[in-house]
Amino acid sequence: MNILVEIAEKTKQRVMENKKEKPLEQIKREALAMGTDTGFPFEKALKGEGVSFICEVKRASPSKGLIAEDFPYCEIAKTYEEAGAAAVSVLTEPFYFQGADEYLSRIHETVSLPLLRKDFTVDEYMIYEAKIIGASAVLLICSLLEEETLERYIGIADSLGLSALVEAHDEAEIRQAVLAGARVIGVNNRDLKTFSVDIRNSIRLRGLVPDEIIFVSESGIGSPEDIRELAQHRVDAALIGETMMRAGDIRERFAELAAAGR
Repeated sequence: MNILVEIAEKTKQRVMENKKEKPLEQIKREALAMGTDTGFPFEKALKGEGVSFICEVKRASPSKGLIAEDFPYCEIAKTYEEAGAAAVSVLTEPFYFQGADEYLSRIHETVSLPLLRKDFTVDEYMIYEAKIIGASAVLLICSLLEEETLERYIGIADSLGLSALVEAHDEAEIRQAVLAGARVIGVNNRDLKTFSVDIRNSIRLRGLVPDEIIFVSESGIGSPEDIRELAQHRVDAALIGETMMRAGDIRERFAELAAAGR
């Protein structure tokens, strides 16, 4: 069993527990009562000149273990906002990434940037949950979802005023994302079987995505050279986690990368 399937199974168990506390119909009512005419701020934020940055608040990962022992997550998100990030990605998966829904809801109260709920969406319940905790966007991973399910989940996100970042790893998944009506497609540069990373995976797949769809490169982006290469290949945004979380000075690191993406 690869790690993605393992995480998905654990997430299904988590959703089952959450449904006992709050049934689907109740969470649906709460989410729809919040107002759905949002204007899709996550998408708007990624349409700026040059490469936009989605900076990630992440405590740990299966490949790297604990990344941040000291984890003032609201302070980190505020620093991203001040540095010039377009959006913030917040890990909410608790078992493998040591995330929490509370991190996102507290960050939502702290910054005005659109927030991506970075989790492993395996049930529509999680999309309504994302709305309630303050997300502007959800992550939908092609390899975890059937084509029909992906399309339906994008529709649910739309109905709540949430954007969907649809993640693909290869040519077949890019086709799946485009056919499902994705407006934002992210290419993960990490091979989830071997954990090896190659940012050229984004460059290789860029030409398969129509220009009107926002294209995001994810994972393994660490240097100004990486950003320059992505910019040359018309990548709209970069999702950067570990590089920022390990930076001694986030503002300085961000400025260095942002300059390369202009």
